[in-house]
Amino acid sequence: MARINLLPWREQLREERKKRFLTIMVGVLVASVGVLFMADRYLSSAIDHQLARNAFIQKEVGQLDGRIKEISDLKSRRKQLLERMKIIQDLQGNRPIIGRIFDQMARTLPDGVYFSEVKMVGNLISINGAAESNNRVSDLMRNLDASDWMEAPSLTEVKATTTGAVDQANVFQLTVRQTQPAVEGAKP
Repeated sequence: MARINLLPWREQLREERKKRFLTIMVGVLVASVGVLFMADRYLSSAIDHQLARNAFIQKEVGQLDGRIKEISDLKSRRKQLLERMKIIQDLQGNRPIIGRIFDQMARTLPDGVYFSEVKMVGNLISINGAAESNNRVSDLMRNLDASDWMEAPSLTEVKATTTGAVDQANVFQLTVRQTQPAVEGAKP
């Protein structure tokens, strides 16, 4: 049998396998670095895209907050204007009433009675005046009670005073409540 040395062949095969292994390892390393680089670029672009979306949303939220504030300001202005309009309408509606009240006071005033002061606070009218006698004050109260525009006259004070040697007058204070006459044909 011949002796053949297979060592160099095995050595070459081993070297070849080692080179292939190292080449594969370098290839895997390069591929891994490439994959990591691509993953990093993808994640960076995804983060940048999300940050851009967040900035857009924040900008839109800021604009909407401004619009909400503007709407609330407009609502408060509207409420103030409606309140002013209601006050003006009430004043316009009540304008003829004061004329009616003065007319009724003149109609209910009997002879021998005059008013020295008339005040109206809300619906309550306070009257100071003088009369020739207590009967004239009673007539005034009956006339006020019979009026459609006034009700519940209440005498607060009557004093007898002498203004001269012969004239005697009774000074009085009374209050009466102003009302609206009922409209005929209106259902309660």
